[in-house]
Amino acid sequence: MVRITRGEESKLTSWYFRTDWKLIGLLVGLFFFSVIMMVTAGSAEASRMAHPWYYFLQKATPFYLLGIFFLFFCSMLNKKLILYMSWAMLVVGVASLFFTLFQHSAINGSTRWVNLGGITFMPADVLKPALIMLTAWFLQRLQGIYGENIFTKEVLKFKKDSWLPYILIFAICVIIMAKQPDIGTAILFAGVVFVMVFVAGMPLKLFFATVGIGISGLFVYALSMSHIQNRIAQMIHVPPRTQVWYSLNAIRHGGLFGSGDEAYVQDVLPEATNDFIYAAVVESWGAIAGLFLIAILYTILKVLVNQATTAKDDFVIYALTGTAALFFGQVVFNLMTSLHILINKGMTLPFVSYGGGSFVSFCILFGMVLALIREDIWNNR
Repeated sequence: MVRITRGEESKLTSWYFRTDWKLIGLLVGLFFFSVIMMVTAGSAEASRMAHPWYYFLQKATPFYLLGIFFLFFCSMLNKKLILYMSWAMLVVGVASLFFTLFQHSAINGSTRWVNLGGITFMPADVLKPALIMLTAWFLQRLQGIYGENIFTKEVLKFKKDSWLPYILIFAICVIIMAKQPDIGTAILFAGVVFVMVFVAGMPLKLFFATVGIGISGLFVYALSMSHIQNRIAQMIHVPPRTQVWYSLNAIRHGGLFGSGDEAYVQDVLPEATNDFIYAAVVESWGAIAGLFLIAILYTILKVLVNQATTAKDDFVIYALTGTAALFFGQVVFNLMTSLHILINKGMTLPFVSYGGGSFVSFCILFGMVLALIREDIWNNR
């Protein structure tokens, strides 16, 4: 059996010994949760659609393999290559977003998907790793030019090295997402950026003023959208036989230890492998399994926060903070939807829900995070 020993330091031994295997183990745990649900909830949903029981598992397998490949591939990169990859993803993501304005694939009334060569994906999924890595790079670059305080009038002047180019690109992306409409992702992106900017030293007054303006604008926009009004009305009174109604009944029916073969609500629960996969988990395996899944998600978040607090490079701190905010935000959106605390915004549960583009996107992002953690330890040993 080949055994890697520490011996002389090299890129391979650095990757093997300094990679956060605890984080990888937690991600693999979520991956197995996903596979199990593609078999259980996926078989029920597939039978409703007159497909073989393995339909969703078969569709998800190529994305599982691709995602795992990118997880390990990106974990071997360095900061320079990560930034090159992020710039490429930014170009593809922004171009795809503009493409949705003219030609798109509409699903459930939303035009946030693009179909190229038979492959349907969300431009937002392509943008997630790029948003975090390039925002981290941008914040570090500004602080390298202007010092720790990058929230002065000087930094707001119209020039290359200022806030305006970043704000322009970010605003364009968020506006297009809102137009699709994909309000949930637009809010998620804005929240991630605000967390990263706050960590970079944004004054509290400016932070709360910006958040207040954003919430006010979102409220006005939401009132003008009929489908959002309808979903808000459904929050007050849940109509029978709707997605949320089935989700709540699935969770109730699961009890502590699950319904097993007697699980019936997931047989009629829409999006049982995607948006409402948590409800399917609880009905099949019970509230204890649901809490165990939440514990894994929480532990991943805790690892990211702990690594961010001990990192030496500001770029790594900002990147880990943004990843933690994105991961936490998407988990909260998904769970609150299943529990009828928030209107459904079509957010997947990271690494668990069926959704090829989302799974691969998170694998790329976490692969980059693993690489940055390893490099930060290598450079500051």
